[in-house]
Amino acid sequence: MTQTKSSPLKIGIAGLGRAFTLMLPTFLQDSRIQLVAATDPIAVARAQFEKDFHAITVDSVEALCKLPEVEVIYIATPHQFHAEHVALAAQHGKHIWVEKPMAISLEECTRMMAACQQAGVQMMVGHSHSFNAPVLHARALIASGQLGAVRMITAINYTDFLYRPRRPEELNTSLGGGVIHSQAVHQIDIVRLLGGGKVSSVQACTGQWDQTRPTEGAYSALLQFENGAFANVTYNGHGHFDSDVWMDHVGEIGNPKPATESLQRYGQARKRLASAPSAEQEAILKAARNYGGPLYAPASLQAKAYQHFGPVVVSCDQGDIRLTPLGVWVYGPEKEYFEELPAPAYPRKEVIDELFQVLRNSGTLIHSGEWSRASTEVCLGILQAAQNQQAVRMHHQIGLPNGF
Repeated sequence: MTQTKSSPLKIGIAGLGRAFTLMLPTFLQDSRIQLVAATDPIAVARAQFEKDFHAITVDSVEALCKLPEVEVIYIATPHQFHAEHVALAAQHGKHIWVEKPMAISLEECTRMMAACQQAGVQMMVGHSHSFNAPVLHARALIASGQLGAVRMITAINYTDFLYRPRRPEELNTSLGGGVIHSQAVHQIDIVRLLGGGKVSSVQACTGQWDQTRPTEGAYSALLQFENGAFANVTYNGHGHFDSDVWMDHVGEIGNPKPATESLQRYGQARKRLASAPSAEQEAILKAARNYGGPLYAPASLQAKAYQHFGPVVVSCDQGDIRLTPLGVWVYGPEKEYFEELPAPAYPRKEVIDELFQVLRNSGTLIHSGEWSRASTEVCLGILQAAQNQQAVRMHHQIGLPNGF
């Protein structure tokens, strides 16, 4: 395929589930993207894709990788298949964009990196919330040096993650289930990006409190960085308190959550789950809410605020930085002030910014395999530290690219 610096990226979608639906507003509005093909095991999802994009669908990831018109494979399949599907894409010479988490073991991450290196293709990992514009703005503020070195980072998030409809493997930690594999990577990517990247050790506790949801639903971890900074990261997905009240009543994907409607929203996830008392019924409910299903509701195309992953505060020598969905608050040595960001053009534009710059303009790949393996190592370190009740040393960490 002949490409110019302005040619749209021709994307083949592997997996039309939840991750795809969250990226869909971006795909629909970013002229740098052209969706040309897809695969998914659910027939109604494939039919919906064909209708929406006038594009072809195939019956396997391998068949998708063989299509000559596909330049990039977006791998949004279940976590446990990422390594296999990355290898397939690399073997067919396709660039790769794989959803978080990169994989569920360090061995898989290393194999994925080796496959891409051998094939001479690029691999970007994400979406994770470290792509969000307020995070990148805070990173630029840190890099400017005006507040001195980063000393401490605090990141907190309370959601109903554990009670959203799940397939059985999503409640099995060994298969990539639970909040560590699915959610921790957001916080870890954010604090590593803000703290310099290289975590030296992890201490942690995890919470598994509901026998009907047999996986980790909460964690709290202390990360020590090689540069002396440290980060506290806490997540609770048990569906009671909602930390979006601390984020100007803006939800994770950038939509307003008015305080006046909080009573109506409270406990919705648990009530919905009660309608599907068996594992089979729960999997059917999840499929019904996915792309093409009878309960599918498209995500909003507009975004008045940026997406986020709960409150984040960075403490530096000369002040603190607090991230919000609209920009960042700076609490300096003499005054506090707000650095507002322009309203987002559409959700997750920053993800395409990075991918397009790398593949069309030789830009810097931040969310590389090496970066994401390091975040995966920290996530696995949380599980190990909690199990063994002692600190876990890290061995696969990398810093930020030069100039970032």
